[in-house]
Amino acid sequence: MTGTLIFDGDCGFCTACRDLLTTLDRRGRINAVPLQRPGIAERIGCTTEQLLASVWWLDDDGERCSGAHAVNAALSAALGTRAPLWLYRRSRWLMHVQDATYRWIAANRHRFPGRTPYCVRHPADCGAALDDRPTVDPPTV
Repeated sequence: MTGTLIFDGDCGFCTACRDLLTTLDRRGRINAVPLQRPGIAERIGCTTEQLLASVWWLDDDGERCSGAHAVNAALSAALGTRAPLWLYRRSRWLMHVQDATYRWIAANRHRFPGRTPYCVRHPADCGAALDDRPTVDPPTV
């Protein structure tokens, strides 16, 4: 199972989650792409608002999903087993708990600790010139 994970590159928490998934992905099954990349919304047939609302997964078989379903699909790809996705699809109560938890986390994601957002570290990948994104000032000595 391989695919593309579309995440919010302006969110430090989302960037930390993306980094964790790519660290777990030792075989290169996940292509993680920031939603800020030019043309990504058109490529998958979504609006920017839909992309901002949740993470998206597009597998190489053409399946498209979002939210907790997308997280389970990406985790399955990273681990090389369909177990997380299988559990999500087979257990109604687990699906409801994960969906509700995901919606709450997504709505509050900018309040969680994370890393320097992907788009701050890689502005060219997010379609911005270097001077279009906020920068982190080095400490003064």
